[in-house]
Amino acid sequence: MSDWMPEPDTAQRGEAEAAEGAPAAPEGPSFDPAPPAPLGVTRTPTGHAGVDARLDRLADADHLAADGHHEVYEDVHRGLRDELTALDARPAPAPTPAHDNRS
Repeated sequence: MSDWMPEPDTAQRGEAEAAEGAPAAPEGPSFDPAPPAPLGVTRTPTGHAGVDARLDRLADADHLAADGHHEVYEDVHRGLRDELTALDARPAPAPTPAHDNRS
């Protein structure tokens, strides 16, 4: 039989050293993410008030952490889809009569 023992993993070594009174290894530096900041993306008006209002809603994502963007994007997508559906539901304009300019 052999007296060989496998090397303990790093966590076990840290616990063993701490138990022996050795100083514990310092933990990694703390990470503080930067606060939300506007991306500075300009939105060009489309001329359609409903669409422009939906696109303006994208600015709300500028003030949220990344995990809050999804809700804003979903809301804008849903609103744009509703605007397109409303455009499809409007009756088409009546055709204009043809003019006979042969006289």
